[in-house]
Amino acid sequence: MTFAAPSRRSIGDASSHTLGLIGSIDDGDERVPWGPSYSIPEEDRNMRGFKLFGLLLIAVIGIVLSAGIHAGTLEDVKKRGKILAGVRFDVDLAAEIAGRLGVGIEYVQVTGSTRIPMLESGKIDMLIAATTHTRQRDQVIDFTIRYFTDGQKILVKKGTGIAGVADIGTKTVATVQGTTIEKKIRELAPQARILVYQEWPQAFLAAKQGLAQVVTASVLILGRFAREDANFEVIGEFLSEEPIAIGVRHDDSKWRDALNFALQDMASDGAYARIFNKWVGKDSEFNLPLRRMEVFP
Repeated sequence: MTFAAPSRRSIGDASSHTLGLIGSIDDGDERVPWGPSYSIPEEDRNMRGFKLFGLLLIAVIGIVLSAGIHAGTLEDVKKRGKILAGVRFDVDLAAEIAGRLGVGIEYVQVTGSTRIPMLESGKIDMLIAATTHTRQRDQVIDFTIRYFTDGQKILVKKGTGIAGVADIGTKTVATVQGTTIEKKIRELAPQARILVYQEWPQAFLAAKQGLAQVVTASVLILGRFAREDANFEVIGEFLSEEPIAIGVRHDDSKWRDALNFALQDMASDGAYARIFNKWVGKDSEFNLPLRRMEVFP
C-alpha cells in the first residue's frame, strides 16, 4: 500500500514532488510484511534463510536544469533528466545540493537492503540518507567526505536498573535490522535477545509495550523518543561513532568531486551550519556541537 504525504515546493522551475511509503518490501517472489524478527544463531540463520528487512529510507528524484555537466553520473543525470538520492534528516542538505545544480526533487522510498544495489545499478545516483561510511561498504561503493558524525547509545525505561550495555545480559533489545546499529549491539551484547524491526518507531513501540527492555539506535533517534515519552531515558556511553557521508558509485570521481565541492562550499558560505543547527545543532532539541568539515585548499 502507498501513502501520500504533503508535497514540498520544488527547487528552481522543477515541478512539485510527493512522498511514497510502501507497506511491504519485495523479497524475490514473496511479499514480506512489516513486523519483527528474532535473533537466532548464525548457522541456523543461514540454513533457514533469515531475511534482512533493512532500514527505511527515502529517495529523492530531481530534474536537472543546469548545463555543461561532466561525463559519468553527472552526464547521465542530465540525459535522464533526473537525479536520485536517499535522504533522512539530510533532506535539506540534498535540497541545497540540488539547488546548486538547478534540481527539483521528488521523494521515493528505498530500503536498507536495496539502497546499495540500487546505487550500483544506476537507479539511484547518490545515497544521502545518514549512511555510515564503513570499510565493508567501501568495498562496493565510494563515499564523499564526512558531513556528519552520529553515535549509538541505548534507551531504557526509567527505574529498570540498566545503566549501560554491560547490564543488558539476556534482556531483549529492540533495533532495526540491516544497520550498523544492529551489528554493534550483537557484538557488545552477545547474550541478548535481539528483536528487529524495519522502522525505528516500531522498535520504540516494542519497548513501550514491554516486549523489549532496551532500544538501541543513534542518539538523534533515541533523543526524540525520550522527549516523546518522559518515562524513558538515553543512558550509558557511546557504543560507536558513525561517520556519515554520501554514497556514490565506484570509479565516478567527477561526480564525487562535484558533491564534495558542493558540501565544502556549503561549509564555507554558512549554508551547512544553518541546516545543521536547524536539525541537530544549537537551534534544535539536540544541541549537538558543529564540527568543522574537511575543506580542500
